[in-house]
Amino acid sequence: MDLTLSQGLFALQSLSLTEIQSILRRAQEFCDGVPMPDYSSKLACNLFFEPSTRTSYSFQVAQNRLKMRSLIFSSEHSSLQKGESFYDTIKVFDCFNPDLLIVRHGKEKFYEEFAGSIDTPVINAGDGAGSHPTQSLIDLITIKQEFGYLAGLNVAIVGDVLHSRVANTNIEIMQRFGMKVFMSGPPEFLKRGMSFFPLLELIEFCDVIVMLRVQNERHDSKFSLKDYNFKYGLNSKMLSLMKPGAIIMHPGPVNRGIELTEDLVECSRSRIFNQVKNGICVRASVMEAIFKSLI
Repeated sequence: MDLTLSQGLFALQSLSLTEIQSILRRAQEFCDGVPMPDYSSKLACNLFFEPSTRTSYSFQVAQNRLKMRSLIFSSEHSSLQKGESFYDTIKVFDCFNPDLLIVRHGKEKFYEEFAGSIDTPVINAGDGAGSHPTQSLIDLITIKQEFGYLAGLNVAIVGDVLHSRVANTNIEIMQRFGMKVFMSGPPEFLKRGMSFFPLLELIEFCDVIVMLRVQNERHDSKFSLKDYNFKYGLNSKMLSLMKPGAIIMHPGPVNRGIELTEDLVECSRSRIFNQVKNGICVRASVMEAIFKSLI
């Protein structure tokens, strides 16, 4: 039994490259039309303590295609409004004896709060500015579909790196796969020990440009978006300088006109909505891998 996956998926650091490649291969099979297995006996509880569209609903669609039953948690109509703690809410759902908990919360490493106290496997659907393992798997498969390989590619991660769980996970896993990762963005978003480069220096040789949302909700003070696109974003001028064959990605939601100008969101180089489509297959593959680890 894979003891890591039998407990769920908290961070990609816990998985070997072989395990990740296996998840990606299976996800690609689903993308290619291979029927998903029947898990009609399984129950998943989706507990999102932060807003979500892509992650929340793609998990629900994946569960539907796996024929699973789903419980959808609503914090607005829960006992959180009466003072119940996050820990007790998780314990309550664990007592329902589900097969899987999918949890998003604003606290980094929220899963440490109930480690060893619940029996249900947990998938981390985003922990504050910490990590977002399934989104990074989506990014990897999207890049692999485009180029056929990962090692040796140059990737620019651009924008609010400091507050981005996607950036944190992508940097680690992309480097493990032999990709060269460069950061760009406002100096306010510089992480200690990281080197930032002007996007103009990266645009001509990077194969993948990953734009990040400015996360004002995680800033101590509101960051000014005036002239952001001109200074740090993608626009038609930058598009004309991109390396031939290079692609644009964004984990979403996109602030149109800020990280990217309106015309670039669905341009020929954009793979933003491909990422959304791939999310269903990746999350189905992760859930299947967890269930298989329990056999």
